[in-house]
Amino acid sequence: MTVAEKTEKKSGGIGEVVSVIVQALILALIIRTILFQPFSIPSGSMRPTLLEGDYLFVSKFAYGYSRYSLPFGPDLFEGRIWEGEPERGDVAVFKLPSNPRLDYIKRVIGLPGDTVQMRDGALFLNGEPVEREAIGTIDDVDITEQQRPVRVYRETLPNGVSYRTLDVTEGTVGDDTREFVVPEGHYFVLGDNRDNSADSRFNVGFVPAENLVGRANIIFFSIAGGASPLEVWRWPAELRLDRFFASAAR
Repeated sequence: MTVAEKTEKKSGGIGEVVSVIVQALILALIIRTILFQPFSIPSGSMRPTLLEGDYLFVSKFAYGYSRYSLPFGPDLFEGRIWEGEPERGDVAVFKLPSNPRLDYIKRVIGLPGDTVQMRDGALFLNGEPVEREAIGTIDDVDITEQQRPVRVYRETLPNGVSYRTLDVTEGTVGDDTREFVVPEGHYFVLGDNRDNSADSRFNVGFVPAENLVGRANIIFFSIAGGASPLEVWRWPAELRLDRFFASAAR
């Protein structure tokens, strides 16, 4: 083999590696844009359903696609393509209406045309109280962020979707609200941690359909203590193995 042939073979090998890497990146981008997007929980607003350190997959095709389905949200088109409507009780990731650079995750409670109100800590939909049952307390700081037992309720929406909520403190500003009327093309969202959630009761407001990114499906990894998944030496003590492959909505 001549020097020229060796050089050509070496160049071809590097070119093949670059080609494989580029193809893999394109494939990952397509999967992330069209099918599933990984998402990590940034705050405690969805406790006890979702905890900081939970990593989950968000279904991008559940609600169709908008500009926010694409990385960086380029203004290429308006509305949604192959639009799918959220169901009451879905846990959805969306772009914050006031700052679309930020991702939020909350539970969809009010659909277009609904009225939503909190009265003495209880949820009312279209003037009717949502079924709410006290089921005890949780005394686990990893779940509640509180060094004491916290009351837990089970809410069941009219369509049968059931989930737990926390009542950390009685008589907070979010426990009694005005009646909200959800506009067409918008949704009303709440955090399951009712006393520690920025949601449609406050600065989030109504979420436009265009801002929906996808539906939270399944937790694929969970680690406590503020640890990074890359800190493998902390796995034995901090991994929450019981949360692996659990539903991200209940």
